[in-house]
Amino acid sequence: MKQGRKITLWVLGIIVTLALIAVLIVNWFIGSTKPVIEGELAMPSLEEEVLVTRDEEGVPHIDAKSDADLYRAQGFVQAQDRLFQMDLARRQASGRLAEVVGEAALSTDQFFLTFSLRDAAKKSYEGYSEEAKQVLAWYAEGVNDFIRFAKEDSQLSYEFTLLGYEPEEWTPVDSLTIGKYMAYDLGGNWSTLAIRHWALQNLAESKAQELFITYPDVSQAILEANKQTPVQVGANFPTDILPHPFNGSNNWVVAGSKTASGEPLLADDPHLGLSTPSIWYQMHLMSPEQNVSGVIFAGVPGIILGHNEEVAWGVTNVGPDVQDLYIEKPNPENPYEFSYDGEWEEAEVRHYEIGVKDQDSVSYEVVVTRHGPVISDVLYDESNPEAVFSMQWTALEPTQELQAILEMNKSSNWEEFESALEQFHAPAQNFVFAAKDGTIAYKANGRFPLRKQGDGQLPVPGDSSDYGWDGYVPYDELPRTVNPDEGFVATANNQVIEEEYPYHITDFWGQSYRYERIAEVLEAQDDLTVGDMMALQMDQHNLQARRFLPQMLDALEGSHLATDYAELWQSLRAWDQIDNKEMAQPLVFNKWIRKLPDVLFKDDIPEDIYAMMPGKANITDQLQQNYADGETSVWVEEFGGYEAWLEAAFKEMMGEMSEKHGADWQDWKWGEEHQLTFKHPLSAASPILAKLLNPTPVPIGGSAVTPQAAAFNDAGEVTHGASWRFVADLSDLTSAYHIVGPGQSGHLKSKWFHSQVQDWAEGNYHNTSITGNYEESFELILAPVN
Repeated sequence: MKQGRKITLWVLGIIVTLALIAVLIVNWFIGSTKPVIEGELAMPSLEEEVLVTRDEEGVPHIDAKSDADLYRAQGFVQAQDRLFQMDLARRQASGRLAEVVGEAALSTDQFFLTFSLRDAAKKSYEGYSEEAKQVLAWYAEGVNDFIRFAKEDSQLSYEFTLLGYEPEEWTPVDSLTIGKYMAYDLGGNWSTLAIRHWALQNLAESKAQELFITYPDVSQAILEANKQTPVQVGANFPTDILPHPFNGSNNWVVAGSKTASGEPLLADDPHLGLSTPSIWYQMHLMSPEQNVSGVIFAGVPGIILGHNEEVAWGVTNVGPDVQDLYIEKPNPENPYEFSYDGEWEEAEVRHYEIGVKDQDSVSYEVVVTRHGPVISDVLYDESNPEAVFSMQWTALEPTQELQAILEMNKSSNWEEFESALEQFHAPAQNFVFAAKDGTIAYKANGRFPLRKQGDGQLPVPGDSSDYGWDGYVPYDELPRTVNPDEGFVATANNQVIEEEYPYHITDFWGQSYRYERIAEVLEAQDDLTVGDMMALQMDQHNLQARRFLPQMLDALEGSHLATDYAELWQSLRAWDQIDNKEMAQPLVFNKWIRKLPDVLFKDDIPEDIYAMMPGKANITDQLQQNYADGETSVWVEEFGGYEAWLEAAFKEMMGEMSEKHGADWQDWKWGEEHQLTFKHPLSAASPILAKLLNPTPVPIGGSAVTPQAAAFNDAGEVTHGASWRFVADLSDLTSAYHIVGPGQSGHLKSKWFHSQVQDWAEGNYHNTSITGNYEESFELILAPVN
C-alpha cells in the first residue's frame, strides 16, 4: 500500500515537474520574442541613423534626419509592437482570414470580398500623388525590414507560432486596405436600408413606418418599388462583423474667451471597439520637416489624430447616408446581366479562390453592377432570385485620405488644414480644430452624395437611369464653423446641420444625450481648464434618464409594480441620474431601457433580421417621445399600450438581474454588471488564452449615452467606448494628454501590454512631450547596414 502510494506520488511529481518545465519553456519562448527597445539594430532600408525613444508609457518618439527615414522607422517600430494585429487587419479586410484561422472565417472572408475593400484600395492607390506613394513605399520598407529581422532572429510574435504561419511582405495597398476597413467600420448604413426593405415586405406599412423614424414621403415610386419587388434579406453572415451601433465619438474645441489660460482647448475621444491591443497606436514623429504627435491605426503611416507644434485636431463620426442599395433585376437566362433602361447590361465578375487552413480552397465570385457589388449573396442564400441588392458606396471609389493626413500633419493654420481636408473623403468625419493663433473651427468633411431621386432611406430601382448619384455636396458648402460667437464647438454624432441646410446628410443621427451634456457643461463656464476637459470626458451624467425616467415611473405609478417595488421606485426618483458604478439605480435604468426594443419587436421580427437591425435605441427613444408629446405608436398600442410595454420590459429585466445578482436589488451595483473588458482576438479560442491575453475585468460607471462612453453587451461586458482620450492645451503644445487603453504594446510580456486599463477606468492621463524630455526612457538606435 505504501509502495503504491509512493509510486503515485512519484508519478504525480514527474507530471508536475514536466508541466512546470513546459510552462517555463513557453514562458521563455514568449519572452524571447519581446521587441528590442534598447541598444542598436540594423535596418537595411535606412539612409542614416534614427533614434527611437520609448517613454514611460511605451510611446515611441522617432527622431529621423529625413522624412524618408522617418516613415521607414515608423513602419519598423509599429511592426515591433503590433505586427500580428497589422497582419490580421489586412487579412480580414482583404478576405484572407480563413487561410490562417480555418473554415470558421470563411463567411467573413466572403463578406469582405463582396464588400470589395481591397479592390477599392488598389484603385485608390493609382490616384495617389507620387509623393504619397513614396511615403507608402518607405513605410512598407520599414515593416518588411522588421519582418525579415524577426524571421531571421526568431523574433516573430508568439501568435504567429500559435497559428502556424509567417507573415507575408507588407505592401502599400495593405496600408490603404486597412484605411478602407475603417471607412467600413464608420460609414455604414446599408443594413438599415435592407431592414427597411424587409419591413415594407413583411410588416403592415404603419408598423414599418415607425421603424424609419423619419418616413420617406417624397417618392411614391421608391416606396412601390420596395413593396412590389422583393429582395430576400437575412443575416446569412456573422453579424459580429457589422459596425457597432454606437460607433460614435465626442469632440469639442473651446475658444480662449472661455478658458482660464486665454488660449483654446481641444478634446477628442473616438468611440470604437475596446480590444487587446488597442485599435490605435500612439506615436511621436520628428524630422526636419515635421514634429507631430498623436495616434494612427497600426499598419498606416503618419498621424491621423493629434497635434503638432502649431495646431491640434480631433474627429467624430458624421454617420451620413453614403451607402445606397439598388434593387437589381437579373436576366433569367444569364445571372451576370442586369436590366438597365430597357437593355440587359453585363456585370463585372471577380473570381476568387479563398484559401482555407487544412482544407481545399473554396471558389467564390463577386458580381459587380454599374452601381457596385451585389451583396445579396451574403444576406440570403437563394438560387435564381428575381431581384438582388447591389451597393454603391463612397469608399469604393478612389479616395486619397492618406494624402490628406500627411498634409494635416504639417499644417500650421486653419487655411492649410482645411485645404488638406479636401482630400479626406471616406469615412465622413466631424473635424474640430484649434491653432496657437487662437482660431477654433469645425467642418463636417467627406463625400456626401447628391441623389437624382430619394434621400437614401430606402433601396431604389437599379434598372433605371432616373436613380443614382449626380455628384457630391460641393466642398465649400459642407457644414463649417470658424470662431463661433458661442466660444465653442462640440459634436457627439448628433445632428450637426440646421433645418434650412440645403443638402441631405442623413436622417439617422446618433442619440443627442452626450452632446447635450457636453454643451451644458461648456456653456456654463468661462474659465475652463485642461482638468475640466478631462473631467468632462469622464462625465457620467445620463441625460436619457433625465429625459425619460420620470415619465416611465409616472406611467407605472398606479401599477402593482410601483407597490411591489415601492422602495426601488422611491430610490429611482431620488437618483441623481449619474451612472455611478457603486449604485443600483444605473443598473436598473440602463438594463430596463435596453429591454424595451427586445420585448417590443421580438414577436414580429425574426432573430436574424433583428440581429442586423441598427438603431433600435433611436427607434424606442422616438416612440417614448411620441407618448411624451401626447401621440401614440402602432407597435406599442398593439403590444397593449405604453404601460404594458414598460411593465413587460421591467419584469423581464428584473428577472434576469435577480438571477444574476441576487433577489435583493439593494445589493446590486452597476459596476458588478457593467465591466470593462479589452478582449484579445485569440482569447475566444480557449479559457487558458483568455486568462493570459485578457486583462481582469474592471467595474466601471458610465454607459452608452454618457460622455464617458461605455457601451455594453448582453453579458454586461463593456466592449465599446473611448478608444483614445486626448486633451490639448493650445497655450503649450509642447505636450498633450492621452489615454490609450489597454496599452501601447501588443506583446503579452511587455510592461505596456495592459498598463493603461486602470488609467482608462479612472481617467488617469499621461502627458506626452514632443520636446525630447521624458521622465523615463528606453533608447534604440536603428542603423543603416552600410
